[in-house]
Amino acid sequence: MINFSNKEQIAIITKTSQFTYQDLNNSINKYASIFPKNSAERIAIFSENRPDWIFSFFAGWKNESTIVPIDYMASNGDVTFILNDCKPEIIFTSNEKKDDVETILKSLDYTPKVINFDSLELPENIEHDEWKKQTDDEKTAVIIYTSGTTGSPKGVMLSYTNLLSNLDAVCYDAKIYDKSQQVLMLLPLHHIFPLAGTMLAPLYIGAPIVMSPSIQSSDLLETLKNNNVNLMVGVPRLYELIYKGLKTKIEASAAGRIFFAILKTFPNRKLALKIFKKVHDGFGGHLEYMIAGGAALSPEVGGFFKTLGFKILEGFGMTETAPIITFNRPDNFRIGTPGQQLGKVKIEIRDGEIVAKGPNVMQGYFNRPKETADILKDGWLYTGDLGYIDKDGFLYITGRKKEIIVLSNGKNINPVEIEDKLERMSVFTDEVAVHLSNDILHALIVPDFNELSKAEIKNPEEYFRDTIIAEYNKHASSYKRVMQFTLLKTEIPRTRLGKIQRFKLTELLETPQKKKTKTEEPSSEEYQSIKVFIEDQANTKISPDDHLEFDIALDSLGKLSLIDFIDKSFGVSINEDKLLSFPSISKLVDFITDNKLRHKIESIDWSVILKEKVSLKLPKTSLIFHIITGFSKLFIKIYFKFKSEDIENIPDGPCIITPNHQTYYDAMFVASHLNKKILNETYFYAKKKHVNNKFLQFLARKNNVIVMDISKNLKESIQKLAEVLRMGKKIILFPEGTRTKDGELIEFKKMFAILSKEMDIPVVPVVINGAFSAYSPNKKIPKLFAPISVKFLEPISPENYDYNSLTDTVKDKIQSQLISNK
Repeated sequence: MINFSNKEQIAIITKTSQFTYQDLNNSINKYASIFPKNSAERIAIFSENRPDWIFSFFAGWKNESTIVPIDYMASNGDVTFILNDCKPEIIFTSNEKKDDVETILKSLDYTPKVINFDSLELPENIEHDEWKKQTDDEKTAVIIYTSGTTGSPKGVMLSYTNLLSNLDAVCYDAKIYDKSQQVLMLLPLHHIFPLAGTMLAPLYIGAPIVMSPSIQSSDLLETLKNNNVNLMVGVPRLYELIYKGLKTKIEASAAGRIFFAILKTFPNRKLALKIFKKVHDGFGGHLEYMIAGGAALSPEVGGFFKTLGFKILEGFGMTETAPIITFNRPDNFRIGTPGQQLGKVKIEIRDGEIVAKGPNVMQGYFNRPKETADILKDGWLYTGDLGYIDKDGFLYITGRKKEIIVLSNGKNINPVEIEDKLERMSVFTDEVAVHLSNDILHALIVPDFNELSKAEIKNPEEYFRDTIIAEYNKHASSYKRVMQFTLLKTEIPRTRLGKIQRFKLTELLETPQKKKTKTEEPSSEEYQSIKVFIEDQANTKISPDDHLEFDIALDSLGKLSLIDFIDKSFGVSINEDKLLSFPSISKLVDFITDNKLRHKIESIDWSVILKEKVSLKLPKTSLIFHIITGFSKLFIKIYFKFKSEDIENIPDGPCIITPNHQTYYDAMFVASHLNKKILNETYFYAKKKHVNNKFLQFLARKNNVIVMDISKNLKESIQKLAEVLRMGKKIILFPEGTRTKDGELIEFKKMFAILSKEMDIPVVPVVINGAFSAYSPNKKIPKLFAPISVKFLEPISPENYDYNSLTDTVKDKIQSQLISNK
């Protein structure tokens, strides 16, 4: 099962070490020496991926043991069930799982021997004989426990014949593997797909394995960058995440969009490799094959990677078939199909169901004769998947028999079809699971809270109801319409390879309504510190399940304060995108707890932040600026009954001008009656997302507008405003941050108060009256000759105020002279 023809060839590469095939052989012998041959009928491996996992696996085979790989992320209850079910005499584990194993041992009805990789002392001097092929190919080689999409894990018994038939097929029939290529080991080895695809197959043909420390994107990209990985094995969920990131980058560039569209219409791999060289370099520059399995790959995702020049090969199979039934060939692959039958396997469609027969089909389920008989009939394996085979022998999967929803009217619905449509409809949708509840379709939706925040969608429930669900239902058949939906802050329950565990959806449906009252508040010091800080910022009580923006409505300044607090108190750096990616405060606290360098509570010090130097080149006041402001003054005088009062209240030197915000024209209403001297030294700010093309950027540079990316770097934005004031200039800030919806004042943000207090700069409140009536949001054209007034109030010096009292005072001053629109 291992090709030792070139013992100097590298077999395993990790972040810190390398092992040749000779080293691999030696290590297998060392592990085999710690338990006698035939002393253990079965051995279990309960550990994260590491070289010792591989050594102990083959040592077990050398000593004629059946291997039971166990998901190291499985619950203690699941591990206990597996161990009690098949009773392996030896359990290999690691320090990472040490505490779990001690707990599990108390629940077992037998006493196995536990061997910890991290405390094991291996013998130095042993015979280094070469590990030889097993003598009985029909012996059970591994028992792989299914992850349980239906809630009942079963031990799949696979013989050496089952495994060898698949290895011969992928290496010599499909010709996917080659001695010269490096194969990325990324997925956990307890499942047959990565076990066969990233461990057995490369070692069988004599290729090097490159082990990624984890599945996290940072570890993945670093591993690819530092090695010459040619073949990567992953699940569709992983490729979807990579796809989302790459697609956003490509679509951000006009050239990227154009070239992608051309290559999608006229595919040319050589040209794609040149045009999208940066993309390929990001994957290390050598990645050619992307192997997808474990679940269905979206044709959109597959087509995307193919357009970029990758050979993305999808297969179909099951743990019960060791694992592959059909596969695409490198020289003949199609997107949207898992390919043609592989090796000696035969496939047929019986009553719409895919059935398979061949030497790769399992021996049966361990201790489950009834379940074995239900799925194995006359040597044919009934997969439970529905599909058809085209004239060229390519398989197409249309659904899963057990997942088909049958309505009371007899209509059959494939939930995957609806889930795919809803997920593709919006960038704000991360995951969807469709479930039948009270005979109506109910969609469980996990939103992308980060994208919602960027788009300033304040009411996700309303958005999904009125936009996503309504739009889907408009085009769906009546019986396929989604009549209810629930937004979740937790992930859809899935197996480790990405299949939805539908038996858990009913419980998940009931959870959101009960969450607020049932969630127990963590007692950790980290949570209590974060809780106190957020409650002080938001002036409200919080729950562990609250989202920082959509439940607590923490504003940009509050988020920046929290980021700074986390950095100073725990030594954990988080940007705003990362902060908003946590679905709840409890998840944020978990991240802090896992990554903290210290725990020292410190309050945010704005004086230090505002003293930090930033690079800022002020836009020059140009002729264009005076032409535009002159025209605006003329237009406003002619179109409206406009008057301004008490302009003399604007002091010499730096100050912060704070108008209420009623319309798009407010900045011009304020600026229209400033004299040339004041106007030249007055600066506006604009959000980067509103200045999103070259023409607007040009206008900004010529019109005293400072463009800031407040959504991504609020801290730097505030520092830039401080720098403007430090230069002796004036700035216009709208304290409400957004326009009123009904003409009344909304909450004032305290950014202006922080700047005023820390820099000892006066604030000039400005009252705009009549603008909302003249140009409310429902009006397409402003009302002609509408009365509008702008009044500059007396400046307020900050020395006798704190941030909050200064904010309240400015708001009260404006409120006292604001004419109500009700």
